[in-house]
Amino acid sequence: MDRNKTIIRTSFVGIGVNAVLVAFKAVVGLVSGSIAIVLDAVNNLSDALSSVITIIGTKLSSRAPDKKHPYGHGRIEYLTSMLIAIIMLVAGAASIRESVEKIFFPTKANYSAVSIIIIVAAIAAKLLCGRYVRSVGKRINSGALIASGSDALFDAVLSFGTLVAAIISLIFDLSLEGWFGAVISVFIIKAGIEMLLEPLNTIIGTRVDSELSESVKELICNYPGVYGAYDLTLHNYGHNRMIGSVHIEVDDDLHASEIHKLTRHIAEDVYVKFGILLTVGIYATNDSDDEIAAIKNDVIRVVSRDDIIQMHGFYGDREQKRVMFDIVVDFKADSQEVCSLVREELCALHPDYTFDIVLDSDFSD
Repeated sequence: MDRNKTIIRTSFVGIGVNAVLVAFKAVVGLVSGSIAIVLDAVNNLSDALSSVITIIGTKLSSRAPDKKHPYGHGRIEYLTSMLIAIIMLVAGAASIRESVEKIFFPTKANYSAVSIIIIVAAIAAKLLCGRYVRSVGKRINSGALIASGSDALFDAVLSFGTLVAAIISLIFDLSLEGWFGAVISVFIIKAGIEMLLEPLNTIIGTRVDSELSESVKELICNYPGVYGAYDLTLHNYGHNRMIGSVHIEVDDDLHASEIHKLTRHIAEDVYVKFGILLTVGIYATNDSDDEIAAIKNDVIRVVSRDDIIQMHGFYGDREQKRVMFDIVVDFKADSQEVCSLVREELCALHPDYTFDIVLDSDFSD
């Protein structure tokens, strides 16, 4: 709740700053006939609207889980970011159309000393606002605020371009408004595309952050009797709302009560340290059997290929003459073909055994 209040409070600061800038820039742009300043004002208006949407999205995403949405409403933050990105793209497309018209049908802008002063003040305001919003976003890990702050700093650079156009117009009597407006429009569109892709990739599903993945696995492997942690999968349902699963490798002679205690302790520690609701599965290992250990050595040798990232979950059953293990194949390789080649080579070495190979995806680094 404190995080949500901070996001809303910071967004109101952004709304206030942008509202003032919109008013001043719109007046200056219309009076001077500067398309670049008018487009800059439109950009500030879209920033203010983005802050409003951020507030609404924060309110909705903080709603408690219900029967239809048992994982909560945190992913509304991603939809909010996508909506903001679409608004930016529409604004950029509209402004580039106006800029192109200005290039082919230029009109001379009439700048005054007051206009220049307001542009300089706007640059300073956006720099201060951007640094503040971005710093708050980093402190509370809010992607929306970080993006908003970065966008404000970016706007300051674009406003500086408008200032340069004004100075060139005053000194050399050249009208570069359309060209500078086009450049601003291109950057707005570029920023909109980048902002759209980030939440879209998150919704589609991206690789687990390598630093987080290694930290979680390190915590798990520090438990006595755990020989490895594999198949870590995490699903993001908003800020600090992660649900996932992992497999741990343990001796096959552990009792159910021991496994129960171990997996419960691991799940509790992972939640306390990382805020992740983790389901812990089991891989049993039986390396103590000499025959199975020899087969395992052959498996390790056979899977030592450039296109196989990892082998885990090995278990041999002497009675049923079956060997089971998982392999992680590089995405660049044909996983089915690699699996067939491995199985053929192992069957040639141990014709009495059946080899059950599970293809795992490379979810985490």
